[in-house]
Amino acid sequence: MPNFHSNRLAKEVVLRDPVHEYIHIEDQVILDILKTKEFQRMRRIKQLGPIAYVFPGATHTRFEHNLGVYELTRRICNIFAKKYPSRRSGDGLWDDNNRLLVECAGLLHDIGHGPYSHTFEHLFGTDHEKIGQKIITDPSTDINRVLSQVSPNFPALVASVIAKTYPNPQVVKMISSQADADRMDYLKRDAYFTGVTYGEFDLSRILQEIRPYSDGICFTMAGMHAVEDYIVSRYQMYQQVYFHRVGRSMEVILQHLLERAKIAYQQGNLPVTPSLAKFLAGNWDLTDYLKLDDGVMETNFSMWTKSSDPILADLSKRYLFRQPLASVCIDEETKSLLPKLKTLIKQAGFDPNYYTDTNSAFDEPYDAYKPSGKNANSQIEIMQNDGQLIELSQLSPLVRSLNGTLQGDERFFFPKVMMSNNLEPQIFDPLYQKFQRYVKNGTLRYIRKPKK
Repeated sequence: MPNFHSNRLAKEVVLRDPVHEYIHIEDQVILDILKTKEFQRMRRIKQLGPIAYVFPGATHTRFEHNLGVYELTRRICNIFAKKYPSRRSGDGLWDDNNRLLVECAGLLHDIGHGPYSHTFEHLFGTDHEKIGQKIITDPSTDINRVLSQVSPNFPALVASVIAKTYPNPQVVKMISSQADADRMDYLKRDAYFTGVTYGEFDLSRILQEIRPYSDGICFTMAGMHAVEDYIVSRYQMYQQVYFHRVGRSMEVILQHLLERAKIAYQQGNLPVTPSLAKFLAGNWDLTDYLKLDDGVMETNFSMWTKSSDPILADLSKRYLFRQPLASVCIDEETKSLLPKLKTLIKQAGFDPNYYTDTNSAFDEPYDAYKPSGKNANSQIEIMQNDGQLIELSQLSPLVRSLNGTLQGDERFFFPKVMMSNNLEPQIFDPLYQKFQRYVKNGTLRYIRKPKK
């Protein structure tokens, strides 16, 4: 078992945090990571991206989220070391020699995120987890130099925890499972900064009842209801915050804005900062990636509001000045109406390729708890008094009712003007009225012809 140690600070550094009250930094390597330019870049990347257009307070960044995950990881290590210390090899309890490794992994788990992470990844083919591992292991980065002072192979081991290949499942699942430090922090933090109460759950009770076992991390039977509350809180946050229709509308605009920018760049008619130009050209490297943040992107958007390309200029304004698209719910049956509606939108003067889209909230990155299927390797286990492990939904009727349910919705996005009702006659009024006949109570519907 590796035994990694960092120089302990003579006096711990304590940071105030609105979610966890205090974040305690006790090791020199943690403090040194915070000072690196790669970690400081996280200050300039919002945690929730376009969601801030819906919840104005949601301007918190990945910097404080990473710190929060580190703090929860540190607290869990303290609990395990005190209550469940390993006495002999293979006893399934906590070996505190893993502490520094998992604390660094918790601190750096999101280091690879870029601006508007999931939208950006979809368009440019990046992968924040793989880029994060590259930042940690590449000798050119400050983070790699800091980690290498612990041990030459320490950066690779930290990266392996994030990649979920590290052989100790307790270490991996502390920051990557269905009830991990990452999810616990972002739910509490996102709820706090959006101003909602959906993400509130009894974190103190959960930490009191968390425990290690040979194949990972579980919870005692006494903590079952606190974990149950956590699952319900996640469900509510997905529905009310992460899947909010206006936030998704702004993501649609952002995606089409960048798609149009790609075309304008290829035509040689686009003012653009050098680092983003590399992505539009498809020949970027890690150095270019690390130069990108929200500020860089918004600088480009601001320049593009003056673009000679009318679509690019309009989409840039719509994103910067919060002019979301309208949307209606659709299903498999009403999808067949979309070509007809797109024709009406085109006749009203909008290119459907840039001003319409379908967006599903079912497969967002904030996936719901599923004890089977793609997340079967990260079930939430409840330990009985005799040591038996039972999956949470087998004990909780409430969680079982959520298991396997289809959550979220699918929407068709389009220019808001299509729903206009003008007091004075306008040239496109007949098109608007024809379009609106297909919409009722926020849902797309077929027009039923009256029976003769």
